[in-house]
Amino acid sequence: MIKFKNKKQLIIFDLDGVLIDSKKNMKIAWESANKKFNLNLPFKKYFTQIGKPFNDILNSFKIKNKKKIQKQFFKVSSNNINKIKLYKNIENTLNKINSKKNIYTAIVTSKNKKRTNEILKFFNIKVDFVQCPSKNLNGKPSPDQIIEVIKRFKIKKSKCVYIGDTNFDNIAAKKSKIDFILAKYGYQIGIRKHKHSINNISEILNIL
Repeated sequence: MIKFKNKKQLIIFDLDGVLIDSKKNMKIAWESANKKFNLNLPFKKYFTQIGKPFNDILNSFKIKNKKKIQKQFFKVSSNNINKIKLYKNIENTLNKINSKKNIYTAIVTSKNKKRTNEILKFFNIKVDFVQCPSKNLNGKPSPDQIIEVIKRFKIKKSKCVYIGDTNFDNIAAKKSKIDFILAKYGYQIGIRKHKHSINNISEILNIL
């Protein structure tokens, strides 16, 4: 069982690898873009960078024509939204958290706003606030998005926690100076172990 010195009032979730399993969807979308633009970059290599904004991933591989690639990727991803699955106990756990007084939920994701809203609507995922990358906020592993959420709710950092599945998430939480929980059921990119880990999302109910 996870134990913190303070009970948490603001639970911030990553989206991919924490609330949803979108790996199959991403694979279809990436392979489509990879083939169309002759990128010669296998999905396995692309996937090592998941957790960062799409453009940042392309930059890390020095890929050009980003707008065209992004358009193709997002189009195919949207057309295959049914390939995305909710992880076990997500809906039930979110409902329990949202039913509690003075406990707030948020999502910090590297997906853009349009794609995020599409997914949340498709699965009827409800949280108090959603923060996507923007012109004024750098994507993970920068702490910008998490800090923006904390400012919005005006809750002490000791009472905030970020749940993620990649080392990019872990770094962003550390830079934000809040606790981090590793979702071991997720992708575990760049990170396999952490002192605070869960195997099922329902385990976070113990920290409220």
